[in-house]
Amino acid sequence: MDDRPAAALSAQGLTHRFGARMALEDVSFDVHAGELVAVIGPNGAGKTTLLSLLAGVLSPSGGSVRRPAGRRSVGWVPQQPALYSRLTVTENLELFARLERRPDPRRSAAAMLEQAGLAERADELVSRLSGGNQQRVNIAIGLLGEPAVLLLDEPSSSLDPRQRERLWEFIVALAGRGTGVVYSTHDLLEARRHADRVAALDAGRLVYSGPPAGMEWEL
Repeated sequence: MDDRPAAALSAQGLTHRFGARMALEDVSFDVHAGELVAVIGPNGAGKTTLLSLLAGVLSPSGGSVRRPAGRRSVGWVPQQPALYSRLTVTENLELFARLERRPDPRRSAAAMLEQAGLAERADELVSRLSGGNQQRVNIAIGLLGEPAVLLLDEPSSSLDPRQRERLWEFIVALAGRGTGVVYSTHDLLEARRHADRVAALDAGRLVYSGPPAGMEWEL
């Protein structure tokens, strides 16, 4: 008998086609509270498709996703920051808090500034931020709805090593506070260091799901 708590997010038999092309085929896995799950695989393996299905951005051709109950149970952070460069950090957060229909957008924005370590950048234009800090704002926007699970598509792909290290400190701390985190990456070292579990895709199929120590890393 499995004594673990119920999954925060569960995918069963997920399949997706783009026309005649099968992008994802019969993929199943669970995400638990506070768990870091790395989705790895070569270009075209189906990583972004999988995350988009989990987020509800795409509808599956087959299978299902069971999301946790709540107004906004899953946070979605695409690879490219969806920010308004002519607004300040605070203005971006308050704008998206209103779009999320948070009861007190100003308070929500202030809380995210503290959580993301951006309080000192609150009044800076987003266009003047480093890539790492822009990604922090992007993730903070994904957290405005206080999701049980956060989905990140290639969160560190455009960052230098120092920016990556600071970003991962932030992401790991989120998991430590109970947020389930699923992220895609091409960086196998990143998956080894920052994942409790790895989901490896190849040509749209799940070829491994388990702890980093248990898989063959020569992809």
